[in-house]
Amino acid sequence: MIHANCRVRLTADDFAFVVRVLSQSETDRVSLVRLLTDEDTRDSILDHDTLSRAILESPERLPISPQLLFYVLCRKVLRDTSVTSRETSDFIASLLDGFIRTASMDHGEDIGHRSRLYLSDMLQSLARASTKEAFILRSHMANYSLFVSGIFAENVEKRTQQRGAPSLSFYEDMGRMNYRAAAEYHEAKKFNLQAIYEELSGSFHEVRLALNDLAVRLLHLATPRLPLITDTSHST
Repeated sequence: MIHANCRVRLTADDFAFVVRVLSQSETDRVSLVRLLTDEDTRDSILDHDTLSRAILESPERLPISPQLLFYVLCRKVLRDTSVTSRETSDFIASLLDGFIRTASMDHGEDIGHRSRLYLSDMLQSLARASTKEAFILRSHMANYSLFVSGIFAENVEKRTQQRGAPSLSFYEDMGRMNYRAAAEYHEAKKFNLQAIYEELSGSFHEVRLALNDLAVRLLHLATPRLPLITDTSHST
């Protein structure tokens, strides 16, 4: 299960980076440390344009976690859309953090074929699933569809043109339908996912385009390694 929890998993190095970027003096530094312990103020600080600019313009890898990287950049691209909820930005950041850890970035060209088989298997499993299992399956199908169509859009389109693989509209329909269905389960409310799923269902296309922009223009995910951050295997 993916939860909106990037902000609560920020590390000491993340806070040190934020304070260093935004503080102009020792007094500012002390104040920021105190402010970062307050959730509402912390969220406002993480929205600061200076912070996203420092991440994007750094010529070197930064000692920050994937959680901070993805949250700040997701907020940046989503603030120009109808998806303004910090919880939804946090959820998408957590989704990217989780999927990119396990995705084979070297084999992005095969994503259309593999993802179709993967989704077909899950659809077959759905017919035999219990209510709880169905919620988990629908959540995962929606999340997976958003990840594939958002991060691998160019590869999906290439596979569609060359080999007749499922198109981006297929993933949009799959994601939109399953977010809408998953939002109706009791578990969605229990795990504070109902409002997020509803927002993603209604704005899937817009969010997908924002992730396309994030992947190509900001993260340059055509390369096997993520830029800007240090070894992700040691992040918490």
